[in-house]
Amino acid sequence: MANPYFQFKQFTVWHDRCAMKVGTDAVLLGSWMHVEGAKRLLDIGCGCGLIALMAAQRCTEGRVVAVEIDGEAASQAYDNVQKSPWKERVEVVHTDICDFSTEEGFDVIFSNPPYFVNSLKCPDKQRSNARHTDTLDFDALMQRVESLLNVDGEFSVVIPMEAVKALKASAISHRLYLSRETHVYTKPSAPAKRALLAFRRTLPNTLVVPQRLVIYSSPGEYGDEYKKMVNDFYL
Repeated sequence: MANPYFQFKQFTVWHDRCAMKVGTDAVLLGSWMHVEGAKRLLDIGCGCGLIALMAAQRCTEGRVVAVEIDGEAASQAYDNVQKSPWKERVEVVHTDICDFSTEEGFDVIFSNPPYFVNSLKCPDKQRSNARHTDTLDFDALMQRVESLLNVDGEFSVVIPMEAVKALKASAISHRLYLSRETHVYTKPSAPAKRALLAFRRTLPNTLVVPQRLVIYSSPGEYGDEYKKMVNDFYL
């Protein structure tokens, strides 16, 4: 049986009641996204609350709203937050992001969204909803980001490489423009598996050139850049 929790330097995340467990994607996004100086942050589809807690650790003055549609995951995220050092600054909201409303916008929005389109569904409905775009397609996601992101805010996301083109097209249709892009490789010789993308409301002054991040420099050995990026979190 898989470990029901994951221990980080400053907090512990339990994920046994969540469809999607703690994984590299979430740690990548939580470490890579820009949060400096943000006052209000929004996690769309927070799962067990890992990225929301990473954001709270990194952004010491910011308040994080973590929205999750699945009841069990939202409940576990709430429990994880209450056991963390930042329970006063992280709010878990159990709702569909399409139904979520607020009077204030957000400086930072981030999401590790469902992304499997037209692929074989898992018989477990909870896990299927967490992995597939049926419950939150890219257009619906970007529409909500467009309505909730402050003028100078930034939206960050982690997705598979094969979904990059579709997400970029959806972003443009909602007047959101690529500001940063990093391609993630498990090893130097392998093709990129994931992309970290950030979007803003304004067009960049120069062409955005994808950066390269390698997780393993050799078998069993993390790359220097990856180790530096996650150093504040991994034991």
